Amino acid sequence: MPRPADSLDDLRERLESTRAAAERLAGEIPAAGWSSPARAERAADDVEAIAALVRAMRELVPPELQQQLTDLLRQILLLLRALLDWWVERLEPERPPAGPDVEDIPVG
Repeated sequence: MPRPADSLDDLRERLESTRAAAERLAGEIPAAGWSSPARAERAADDVEAIAALVRAMRELVPPELQQQLTDLLRQILLLLRALLDWWVERLEPERPPAGPDVEDIPVG
């Protein structure tokens, strides 16, 4: 059985690497979409790293890391929400700008 200090060090390393992956992923969202398959593949690897961290957190979360984990998961969820919003905006067809409101006025 691993020593608690080793488990904490491993958990801290995973937490730091996942935080870095989330920041890197957040900074790579281009205005015109993913420009190359390599970027998309790297983003998928980052998402897999985040999922692996979440699974690891289920096993062992010391009290002193509880708040850091909560903050990290919140950042990840905010990032996912931003990605989904961006993606939905790209999927929706562009609509022409709305004209002025017109009201029929009866004459006579």
